Amino acid sequence: MVDVDVRVLIVDDQEPYRRAMAAVVEATDGFRVVGTATTGEESLDAVDDLRPDLVLMDVNLPGLDGVEATRRLAGRRDGPVVLLLSTYDVDQVDIEGSGAAAYLPKAELGPDRLSAAWQEGRGRLLDRG
Repeated sequence: MVDVDVRVLIVDDQEPYRRAMAAVVEATDGFRVVGTATTGEESLDAVDDLRPDLVLMDVNLPGLDGVEATRRLAGRRDGPVVLLLSTYDVDQVDIEGSGAAAYLPKAELGPDRLSAAWQEGRGRLLDRG
């Protein structure tokens, strides 16, 4: 169980996926959506403005893609935990060196997977700090 609300930013260029991810976040105890973005560039600004704990980042975004946006966020001293998501299978996405806590196909995102990814990603962040 999570003590304090985990602040979540959702980054996806497709409204149906943003809504679906928001529904999962809201259905997960201790998690709440603090904002959304539709591009990698917007995600960088949104992280500065909203200070989320966790970013759910689509891999395929117009302009700056999700992997590069994740790489930039991971390079920040107090950057958030980033979970990369896509409709692709795990073996079709190269997240090596991106700094993402994990990769998850969008179809597998649910409250249990979200909580587990947060716990794992937060542990890595604390180890790094």
